Amino acid sequence: MYEHIPGRLAEIRARIAEAAGRSGRRPEDIRLIAVSKTHPIDAVRAAADAGQLDFGENKIQEALQKAAQSTDTGLRWHLIGHLQSNKAKKAAAAVHFIHAIDSADLLRRVDEAAVAADRSVEVLVQVDLALEATKHGAPVDEVAAIFAAAGACRAANLVGLMLLPPLAENPEEARPWFARLRGMRDTLRDQGVAETRLQELSMGMSHDFEVAIEEGATMVRVGTAIFGERARTY
Repeated sequence: MYEHIPGRLAEIRARIAEAAGRSGRRPEDIRLIAVSKTHPIDAVRAAADAGQLDFGENKIQEALQKAAQSTDTGLRWHLIGHLQSNKAKKAAAAVHFIHAIDSADLLRRVDEAAVAADRSVEVLVQVDLALEATKHGAPVDEVAAIFAAAGACRAANLVGLMLLPPLAENPEEARPWFARLRGMRDTLRDQGVAETRLQELSMGMSHDFEVAIEEGATMVRVGTAIFGERARTY
């Protein structure tokens, strides 16, 4: 049932390598996150058997379930969807990366929860560049305050920025948004934010990840191109 997954993974990795080459970068500096939302754990295991280590989920409940079902694998789980503050405790206790920090308060809650769980978690600030009502993210003018708040964190390690651009059929339409996030990263660096807090740019999905890589992505979140259309009954 999942025989297609190894081949698709190989194809995506080849495309990542080509995009990296076009932008003068090393393929190994780009982390592929296989977004397994709505697909069962057997699909995850098929990808893991093909060498995939990083997996993403949009919803915390599904991430918790799959993390519990794969404790024997050493996989790294990324929460890439919106995180409500009342779910911070669950997320910090189970996942390795949280991509959608959108306020200093949420960052503090995640940090406190990670301390209580005696573990560390890597986090990224999701930036609301497009101001779409249906999407979440930190307003541009609040991003600096979130980075300032990271200085007091003990177990939540802020490592970069994340973006969900407006959906468009033509991948080139996403390029300006990716470039803006890279520019924000550079501005924060110029303002004195430590390089260690700006290592990652999480941007690009199945339809536009190559453009994102050309614009500096270090993490790409690919689901459909690996697993196929979302399962409806999971």
